[in-house]
Amino acid sequence: MRCFRQYAQTVLVPWRCGRGTRARPLSSTYGAPTVTLLRRTFYPSPTAASPTILNHILQNPSPRRLPPPPPSPITVPARYCSHRRNMCKHQFGPDDAGSAIDITKAREVLPANVKPVHYDLTLEPDFGNFTYDGEVTIHLDVVEDTTSISLNTNELKIHSTTVHSGEQAVADALTVAHDVDGQVTKISLHSHTIPAGSTAKVTMKFSGTLNDNMAGFYRSSFKAADGSTTYMATTQMEPTDARRAFPCFDEPALKSTFTVTLVADDKMTCLSNMDVASEKTVQSAIAGGQRKAVTFNKTPVMSTYLLAFIVGELNYIETNSFRVPVRVYVPKDRDVEHGRFSLELAAKTLAFYEKTFASEFPLPKMDMIAIPDFSAGAMENWGLVTYRVVDLLIDEKVSSASTKQRVAETVQHELAHQWFGNLVTMDFWDGLWLNEGFATWMSWYSCNVFYPEWKVWEGYVTDNLASALSLDSLRSSHPIEVPVKRADEINQIFDAISYSKGSCVLRMISKYLGEETFMEGIRRYLKKHAFGNTQTGDLWAALSDASGKDVEKVMDIWTKHVGFPVVTVTEDPHANSIHVKQNRFLRTADVKPEEDQTLFPVFLGLRTKDGVDEDLALTSREAEFKLNDLDFFKLNADHSGLYRTSYSPERLRKLGLAAKDGLLTVEDRAGMIADAGALAASGYQKTSGILSLLDSFKSEAEFVVWQEISGRISILRSSWIFEDDAVKDALRRFQLDLVSDKAHELGWHFTGKDGHIEQQFKGMMFGAAGVAKDEKIVKAASDMFKKFKAGDKRAIHPNLRGSVYAIVLSNGGKEEYDIVLDQACNAATSDERNTALRALGRAKSPDLIKRTLDLALSEEVKGQDIYLPISALRTHSEGIQALWSWVKDNWAELERRLPPSLSMLSSVVSICTSSFTHREQVEDIKAFFASKSTKGFDKALAQSIDAISAKAAWIERDFLLLLASSG
Repeated sequence: MRCFRQYAQTVLVPWRCGRGTRARPLSSTYGAPTVTLLRRTFYPSPTAASPTILNHILQNPSPRRLPPPPPSPITVPARYCSHRRNMCKHQFGPDDAGSAIDITKAREVLPANVKPVHYDLTLEPDFGNFTYDGEVTIHLDVVEDTTSISLNTNELKIHSTTVHSGEQAVADALTVAHDVDGQVTKISLHSHTIPAGSTAKVTMKFSGTLNDNMAGFYRSSFKAADGSTTYMATTQMEPTDARRAFPCFDEPALKSTFTVTLVADDKMTCLSNMDVASEKTVQSAIAGGQRKAVTFNKTPVMSTYLLAFIVGELNYIETNSFRVPVRVYVPKDRDVEHGRFSLELAAKTLAFYEKTFASEFPLPKMDMIAIPDFSAGAMENWGLVTYRVVDLLIDEKVSSASTKQRVAETVQHELAHQWFGNLVTMDFWDGLWLNEGFATWMSWYSCNVFYPEWKVWEGYVTDNLASALSLDSLRSSHPIEVPVKRADEINQIFDAISYSKGSCVLRMISKYLGEETFMEGIRRYLKKHAFGNTQTGDLWAALSDASGKDVEKVMDIWTKHVGFPVVTVTEDPHANSIHVKQNRFLRTADVKPEEDQTLFPVFLGLRTKDGVDEDLALTSREAEFKLNDLDFFKLNADHSGLYRTSYSPERLRKLGLAAKDGLLTVEDRAGMIADAGALAASGYQKTSGILSLLDSFKSEAEFVVWQEISGRISILRSSWIFEDDAVKDALRRFQLDLVSDKAHELGWHFTGKDGHIEQQFKGMMFGAAGVAKDEKIVKAASDMFKKFKAGDKRAIHPNLRGSVYAIVLSNGGKEEYDIVLDQACNAATSDERNTALRALGRAKSPDLIKRTLDLALSEEVKGQDIYLPISALRTHSEGIQALWSWVKDNWAELERRLPPSLSMLSSVVSICTSSFTHREQVEDIKAFFASKSTKGFDKALAQSIDAISAKAAWIERDFLLLLASSG
């Protein structure tokens, strides 16, 4: 699945898993000329310091506080989890940072006395009342002598229940009891015992609500040709909402086969995981007449969370270029040809995966469908993948290059799941990363094969690696393998640890083993465990078998422990050696001794003029390594390792020169800037160092490096967003000085000769310079917008659309706002509408901020998109404060629309809290939630508080003031 998730210093951009939205930095937001760093030795609310104090500090700058010395090396046990996060109502941090935990003991699972083997499921939706009727017969193997049967239900009405032992009905009266909180229904057989080794079946008639929460069996709406609202019924079962659709054994390891029948009007298309077996006419009490009953062929053995069924008025396109039919379905208000790119890519990708995995896709068809209301980005239901509209459909005439890449990655991510997740499934949700980490890695791997000109592995450093290191630098992060037990906990681990860090660990091990050896291990893993369930150790065993190396010994530490290290490098010129030492890295730079006990196996990837030594590793606290010479070296070549590297200022200067001399790859350069920026923000290095480093990259030629530069400036400006105007203006001028020349060099006119990367490069630099108030670019944006307003819909190129909207809204007023709002409501494609929605928060006047906030809870914005209009409010202090007030004033309504048991509320809480920068703001957040349950978003809240605390500490260390520069 691709998920929508929000991390500390990031704004959500639709991406997903299944896969939702990828969190991206506040890029093209800020940037900055010459800045003088002044240390603030007092920490009141930010006010302008007196000239006397300023002059004193300028003439006598105090030395930067160094982080405390790391503790002495400590012997650690071979295996343990570093901490378990268990936030209750009034707790805002981890409860035990160093405990060892057996993740399986946290699980709340059903009794193991029976095991499902097959479901016969019939469902009939009633679109008039938004309800449905259902009947399910579950065939069971009886494992133990049984006097009761427990299964999962949630928000279902059970009308009747019968139990058969073998072929004979249990005659005794049954007692059916519901545990609402545990989401379990228990059927007690009283005096009857079904013996172990026999079979049984349970039949239940039930009804449910076609809810509007985008979970279970739910309704989604679109416009009919006459403008009226039309509904379809669709599903989202992952992680634990199959029980919301029908009574079932809703755990990943309780795999079964399914035969699904859907009853609907003739005009409706009925879809499920399998192809149609039969269709007949039946009498319908709901319709008061005849309807069709469509029965689908029996599925392979699969988990309940992968089941899907859809009823609606749909169109489709099909290709037979793959071994089985591949189709894209769309609601009738969408142009089905916008699914052509995804359709053709899916057929090629399925063929590629079959060959790469040496495993045939086991279903008789592959359907993909755009769903108008969808909480994630996409969901990998076996044979019937569901997507947000913007993650499947693309009109290449009006969509940007980055949109095309996102759609490609999403499709390839979901199709990777057809093997890794669907064919072979983690045995419980604490192993979610096995699904998501691999699908994320595989989507990049396959995208690189299909589109080598996109150079996706270069962007991996600023995307997945950046997301992983950002979240994992917080004390409130969690291990890749994390103990979970309840649905509200499971939803919260669909995050950058399971997806991005998981994929980074796989990238690291693929480099260590070699890519072909790694893929051979994957093939053995899939073959051995097909149609079964696994734990992480099963993957390590397959990779060990293929490579002859003890993979588990190396990799267990990375998956079972939270965090990552900073590797500090010191040099001994006399001995031609380097000394490297690892310590836990936290963004707050306040690591406690008990949090620094894990010794990670660090692949050093030493780059010198002789090449890269991939075998060099740090497996202890510290070690010394001889080099031929110290003229040029760099650790973590191509940044495939999960750690930060801290060099001396002089070495960092030499690496900057080496970059200009062509000795560093694109990944090296981007990663070096990322490390320096993160170390400066956390106090391990001087902030003046990252500013000097950024300034030295003015002549940089590569898009990905400029992505990282832009992101670092965004983090700087957003961290100082509540400081004096003089400080903020100095940072803006620094950005302007840094990016303007490159923006003008690239230009903002597009031709057919512009490649995929060049299109994105032009768009990004235009935006970065425009929001820094480059006069020529602001005028160009204004001119484009005026032509657009006059009716020239081609006046704004798709690669510039978001930046133009941002620039004119930042500098304009009600007129500009109304035009962008009209696009947000009425543009032809979802991509265009989302771009406009995402820009509205740039408007800063109180009236326009209020309109943006009101819009988020209006009928004009679907629940799935509530984050879009509010995200850009985080680009200015007025918006951040208004957003938090809005949350407090509308909390009851937000809880109603976005139930905590689902995932969207967690994202909204993160968006609305994480942009603060002062400790008193943390206290306000804590005070508000002190009287409220944080179940379902406690992790997001703790991560926001950690992120704010880190920014507050940064401000306290390095209060930035600007000296007037000439001109």
